[in-house]
Amino acid sequence: MKNNMIEIRYIQNTDKVFWYTLDRHLPKSEFDLKVRDKRGYVLLHVGIPIGILRYNLFWDNIPFCTLLYISDKYQRQGYGKKLMEYWENEMEAKGYSFVLTSTQANEEAQHFYRKLGYRDCGSLIMKEEPTELFLIKELKRTGK
Repeated sequence: MKNNMIEIRYIQNTDKVFWYTLDRHLPKSEFDLKVRDKRGYVLLHVGIPIGILRYNLFWDNIPFCTLLYISDKYQRQGYGKKLMEYWENEMEAKGYSFVLTSTQANEEAQHFYRKLGYRDCGSLIMKEEPTELFLIKELKRTGK
């Protein structure tokens, strides 16, 4: 996706330094796999990278957004929504009928995802961690 102000593209090796300014959870050994498998996106605003999204396949067949992050200065301006919609459209074009994401119960992100049409579908309780909420969204297309 590209317009005058926003570009969304697959993660590239040259994004590594920027990527790790926003993503403190992805092991360094996994970065190259995200590049190779095209399972990450970078959102640029007037050519400047400001956001990232990465995903994997839950149970090897369900797209699962494992991280969405927009630089603090650009949050709450619609960039996260644009990045999620772009990813959802790509997953739909690949034939997937729904997508997943998760967030901790004490994080505001759950409200963001619900506004985008995600609904609760489960949770995971880990010792000494907030409950992890799982959310699902059905895509327009059905079947894979």
